[in-house]
Amino acid sequence: MADPHEEFLAEVQEIIEALSRDLLLLDQAQKDGNQQPDLVNEVFRGVHTLKGIAGMFGYQRLGALAHSLEDLLDDLRLGRVQLSQEVLDVLFEGVEGFQRLVGEGETPKMDLDAFAEAIEGVSASDSEPLDGREYDLEDAVLSVLTEYEEHRLRTNAAAGLGLFRLRVKFGLSSIDSDLESLKSRSADKAEIITYLPSADAAGDDSIELDVLLASSLGTGDLVSLFEVDASALRAVPFRAPPPPAPGPVVPVPVPAPVKTRDTMPPVAPEPSLVQQPEGISLRGVANSVRVDIRKLDHLMNVVGELAIVRASVTRLTERLRNEEETRRLASDLHRVGRTFERHLEELQTGILGVRMVPLGQLFDRLARIVRQFAREHDKEVHFSVTGSETEIDKLIVEELSDPMMHLIRNAIDHGIESPKVRELAGKDPIGTLALNAYQKGNHVVIEVDDDGAGMNERRLLETAGRKGLIAADSDSDMTREAILDLIFLPGFSTRSSITDVSGRGVGMDVVKTNINRLGGVIDVQSEYGFGTKFVITLPVTLAIINALILEVDGRPYAMPLASIQEAIVLDPSLLRTVEGREVITLRGQTLPLCRLAELFGSSRPRPAREYVVVCSAGARRLGFVVDALEGQRDIVIKALGPTLRDVRGFAGATDLGEQRVALVLDAPGLLEEVLRPAELPRLGATP
Repeated sequence: MADPHEEFLAEVQEIIEALSRDLLLLDQAQKDGNQQPDLVNEVFRGVHTLKGIAGMFGYQRLGALAHSLEDLLDDLRLGRVQLSQEVLDVLFEGVEGFQRLVGEGETPKMDLDAFAEAIEGVSASDSEPLDGREYDLEDAVLSVLTEYEEHRLRTNAAAGLGLFRLRVKFGLSSIDSDLESLKSRSADKAEIITYLPSADAAGDDSIELDVLLASSLGTGDLVSLFEVDASALRAVPFRAPPPPAPGPVVPVPVPAPVKTRDTMPPVAPEPSLVQQPEGISLRGVANSVRVDIRKLDHLMNVVGELAIVRASVTRLTERLRNEEETRRLASDLHRVGRTFERHLEELQTGILGVRMVPLGQLFDRLARIVRQFAREHDKEVHFSVTGSETEIDKLIVEELSDPMMHLIRNAIDHGIESPKVRELAGKDPIGTLALNAYQKGNHVVIEVDDDGAGMNERRLLETAGRKGLIAADSDSDMTREAILDLIFLPGFSTRSSITDVSGRGVGMDVVKTNINRLGGVIDVQSEYGFGTKFVITLPVTLAIINALILEVDGRPYAMPLASIQEAIVLDPSLLRTVEGREVITLRGQTLPLCRLAELFGSSRPRPAREYVVVCSAGARRLGFVVDALEGQRDIVIKALGPTLRDVRGFAGATDLGEQRVALVLDAPGLLEEVLRPAELPRLGATP
């Protein structure tokens, strides 16, 4: 069996992400002035579920937090508390608390007493009394309604909406999907109050329901909406107001006792529900399973070992083919090898597909961060997301969370101006922060774009010079790209004051380092007064990759094909030197070169024949000069271990078989290190 604790954590994470999405929708609905009782109820159910499973697994603080939020949500859905931005702030803080308590393992870092006080601050009854209008419903119907359903009836009656009874007939085998279809049809058009079993049995394999729904539409429009016969829909009139009491004595109304499903009288079940059909099945309806990512890593390692076996079989086949007496055996072995290779590729593709998750999982979390930081800084920010369906490796998504959070925080704190400043600049007082993701070949590109103040290049240079990060006279020949890259230097910050978000000189250098460790690259574009865009380019997966095996100084190395544009033979007659660097002209463009043997400190003579491997990262290109090219193969990258993992230029190592191990080159990291302007310090160097 799977580890129950791991199952619990996975379930909690799914609930937290769903709560975050629902609260964001609720926040937008509140701003638009729309009531969304179904969303409030959905959040209530999610918190209630979280409270239950937290108690089962001994997460007492998590359960206590869920219990407090459940009480607030109960008041909210019953109309005792009105939805406001202050209430939403508390709900978002509660979801953030869930995340912290799960991640911290119940360590007492969250002050539950202070949070309880925040709930009390917004829980005071502020509901307005509803008018006395009521629908003309039978007592038998009213007796089975829950407190929440009675509240929704009174709320809709006070709003003057019409109440309707819709008779529907569903098959028992498809009732779940039929109910979901009914809900989707009624979305934004009608509110379903409750479902009541009909007094007439429909049969052994079907059931009839009376659906109570409130809507501003007329009977004809609802008949068209639900595509039913006119006889299946009946409007429920309002009750006539009671006549005034005679005489001067005004009776004091006594509220009727609240009836809930726990106290309602027993109702005889429908015969069709009592009789169990023959051949009843216990088969589950879910088509998905949770898989620990570590199990997928193990399977990927096995696939890597099989790839080594495949290469060994290929080499053995070639050796047998060279002998006269074994050529027929080599032909048979070749056919078996091709079949093995085809199935191995299918297995590899299948495992990679299981590891892929949509970026929407990360973007939903970031949306919560945007709302929180915008309110903390008194800024109005419209958050736009496109490409959330773009898929990437699960491990990359998790490692990308912190860098993306830093970018979002800096965009709100540094980039987007306050509403007053934006109005003075002729901008919309509501700033825009946009996330865009799309796949480009074997890479995924993520863009973080804001329409804020942009970056002042002169101020960047002055700050870098004042902090001693660049030489005082180095700004005369720096390109615009190099100036913008100053923000990634350790210790760089243009803030004169330190806040919880910015000003300590940490953040952007960590962003760049973490993205480089993922085999990615980050570029920045900015126009002063109009905004800033960060472009992150990442490999789709790091689990198993196709690589070019090359040779430098007699040793094998692997270069991921995702970073390679092409490989050519180096023509010495095309070499020339520009600003102290060897370059060639390739298809009309100047291509700077880097001799890997010299970069690695080799002093051996150059071979007579050399090759250029053209690599790109973002908008940058570089040609790596190598001694030989061996060919392509799929490799599994193994970590170098804690001692060597911080060595620049290497992403790991891989087993090539026949007792050969090759270092895997980090093309984006090498490219950035080689092309960094000489006046800027290298990463890891002491200023």
